[in-house]
Amino acid sequence: MNKIELCNVSDVEIGQSLKVEKNGLVLAVFNVEGEFFVTDDLCTHGPGSLSESYILDDIVECNFHNGSFNIKTGEVVSAPCTDRLKTYPVTIENSLVCITA
Repeated sequence: MNKIELCNVSDVEIGQSLKVEKNGLVLAVFNVEGEFFVTDDLCTHGPGSLSESYILDDIVECNFHNGSFNIKTGEVVSAPCTDRLKTYPVTIENSLVCITA
């Protein structure tokens, strides 16, 4: 497991997301009311990019088939998605959003 620095906290405004590609991973960094969460960027149901999708509170709705996930837990909120979204533990170090993967 390695620590991966993804972005500066100022790169992602509250209620927004950012696509980050690092160390062979394609990730979505979400800012939910000032707290940061990181998931895989690719929807588990189809080719939708979650960092480019609609966000409401802690729910992201995929822009491909409109299935949705809880950003904090990765749990499926609505169909057609059935598989949980991978999430990563986040730390903030020196104003950088970091994960261990």
